[in-house]
Amino acid sequence: MTATGASRVSSRRRAAIGATAVALIVVGLYVGLAPGDQTSHGPPAGAFAWLRPGPPPADWNVARIKGGATLSYPPGWRPLKTDPGTATAGLLRGGDEIVGYLNATPRQGQERLENWGSFRPDHNRDEGDRSVGPIASSTGLRFRGGHGSCVIDDYTTSKATYREIACLVSGARSSAVVVAAAPISGWRQQAATLRRAVSAFVP
Repeated sequence: MTATGASRVSSRRRAAIGATAVALIVVGLYVGLAPGDQTSHGPPAGAFAWLRPGPPPADWNVARIKGGATLSYPPGWRPLKTDPGTATAGLLRGGDEIVGYLNATPRQGQERLENWGSFRPDHNRDEGDRSVGPIASSTGLRFRGGHGSCVIDDYTTSKATYREIACLVSGARSSAVVVAAAPISGWRQQAATLRRAVSAFVP
């Protein structure tokens, strides 16, 4: 092959390599923008797809705890006495049967966003709950004024079996835990309200 022919082949080869490189860059950009990758920066997927940070309905009540976090709860729910510095609201039937439960507590102890997925179920066991069964957990979730980690789990007390959403949320002012729970038997009826309360929580 002559030098001119070799030069032509070399030029064509360089052009082909260049075109391949451009194609790979385009593919890489497309993959980087694929919807599956966007979920880590946008709305959560899976078990926490319902989490949409936003203010509560205008007729909801708001309770503030030590540190400044606010817990919202709907009409018909009433404040319940719990530990100082916390806020609890419940929907009761027959005077003392819990139909729905909301609580906000300042962060305390060893709970961290990174270990929340295991810390919360272990805490429930330490409190004497039985048959604690984690269902889902996630980190890096967006909240009003902060971000957090959440767990959904079931557990049994001396009175009933409950399902809860429990989130540790960190904001500019403080870090706090919000818990939303209901008996398994009535979870479907209360789930939308509990999720709305969690979505309205401000640390």
